[in-house]
Amino acid sequence: MGSEPSGEVYLPDTVRTAVKVLVVGPFAVGKSTFVNTLSEIEPLHTEETMTRDGAVVDDLHGITDKTTTTVALDFGRRTLSDRVVLYMFGTPGQQRFLSMWEDLAHGALGALVLADVARLEDSFDVISVLEDRGLPYGVAINDFNTVEIPPHEELREAFDLLPEIPLVTCDARDRSATARAMVSLVEHVLASPLQHARESA
Repeated sequence: MGSEPSGEVYLPDTVRTAVKVLVVGPFAVGKSTFVNTLSEIEPLHTEETMTRDGAVVDDLHGITDKTTTTVALDFGRRTLSDRVVLYMFGTPGQQRFLSMWEDLAHGALGALVLADVARLEDSFDVISVLEDRGLPYGVAINDFNTVEIPPHEELREAFDLLPEIPLVTCDARDRSATARAMVSLVEHVLASPLQHARESA
């Protein structure tokens, strides 16, 4: 499972490139856990205790044992190499917070969509928002070990993913698994025509 943040606050002097990515997905899919697991610093969380009023607004179908929810963002950092650092911004998952993405998405090079195989349809609106914005993305199925994960071919068809869009399975509690998922996104973003256009501009 994931280890605690290393507590390293200062970046190496050799770092020259900062990459901003979003960690997005529907409500209660593991975004805060993902950021917390991968971050090398103590993550910033803006969580509040869930209330009965919130339960009326937010769809809790299929969700159990969740007592807090992100209301603004999660923030974490991960140094990828001696020259590149990754800044992760986890977004709230509720539909009523989608408008906040307009601010968080500024300057982002891509987004990693976390999805729950038991609630795939909850991720469709998230992917639509990213496609409408033209933001490169990858999809990571968070393995809750509660249901069998279908073959990737079936998942790609369900999400209607283009062949070049990365699709991985991970456990948001495991640091090596979250790192592999994030690397798949970063590699996809750096290879995208949009990124090449930015670099040549």
